[in-house]
Amino acid sequence: MNFPDLPALAEPSLSARVRHALDHKTKPLGALGRIEALALQIALIQGVERPALRAPQLVVYAADHGLSRRGVSAFPREVTPQMVANMLAGGAAVSVLARQQGLALSIADCGVDAPLAEGAIDLRIAPGTADASAGPAMSLEQAGRALRNGMALVERLPGNALLLGEMGIGNTSAASLLMQRLTGLSLVDCVGRGTGLDDAGLARKLAVLEQALAANVAAQAPLELAASLGGFEILTMAGSVITAAAQRRVIVVDGFITTAAAALAQALCPGVLTACVFAHRSAEGPHALWLQGLGVRPLLDLDLRLGEGSGAALAWPLLTAACALLADMASFESAGVSNRD
Repeated sequence: MNFPDLPALAEPSLSARVRHALDHKTKPLGALGRIEALALQIALIQGVERPALRAPQLVVYAADHGLSRRGVSAFPREVTPQMVANMLAGGAAVSVLARQQGLALSIADCGVDAPLAEGAIDLRIAPGTADASAGPAMSLEQAGRALRNGMALVERLPGNALLLGEMGIGNTSAASLLMQRLTGLSLVDCVGRGTGLDDAGLARKLAVLEQALAANVAAQAPLELAASLGGFEILTMAGSVITAAAQRRVIVVDGFITTAAAALAQALCPGVLTACVFAHRSAEGPHALWLQGLGVRPLLDLDLRLGEGSGAALAWPLLTAACALLADMASFESAGVSNRD
């Protein structure tokens, strides 16, 4: 399928001007550390010297997974629609954090195995994917539809920042499968305890995921891999990442599952990662290894493993601070402060 052209974010002249502005603020050179790098990244994403963040949108992409029927999660499948309802009612962690940070929160039902919840955005493909341990999780047509749904969703959203969240029992399994095929690492390096599996549960999860890889060994191209192993919410997120990057929106990636969506988007449309800010390093074991492989460094390391977009919401104040410092902090010259010799 066709994807939009991405803007050139590596603009040397703009980068030089922003670096000059940061270097001449009233502080020792580089004293704001990674916040300066964050300010530069946001400026390059937006293509302006003084970036500003408007109407940030936090979207939780929800769906169910056929693999959840194989005992790969510590929680039952019905938790997915129950947590969607909790988010819409304002009781979930992401709901609280979105209110606190002034983030517009939307819940997109990409394929939950329950009737559409009132207030959710209807992006439903089917009531959950098929069991990937027995064959493809979805058809290529469904995968393409999920991508297009995610792209169209961003077209309708206001603002210039997209924060990614997800909900779906079994989705760490889909993310682990995609990680293995996209990175070539051993499966054991790509699988964590998800919602809190004990040793026996982790062994069962590994065995099921080995079956899924064997059942879909013929899938090679990124879209084929995604259709065979992924989830509706991961595909929909990937589509949103592609359109958001094309529109110069700042994309805040949450944890392990949203990293799977960003990595898939990069495989489908190379270059989108330059528009992504990675919020945190999850306590889900494989996440740190995947971030390292992608060559990105997350902003926070708080032992989070909740998902939902909680880490993205917690990191958000750092993005607003970076923009404010770049825009409003005085220079040595404007403040009449002596610079170093």
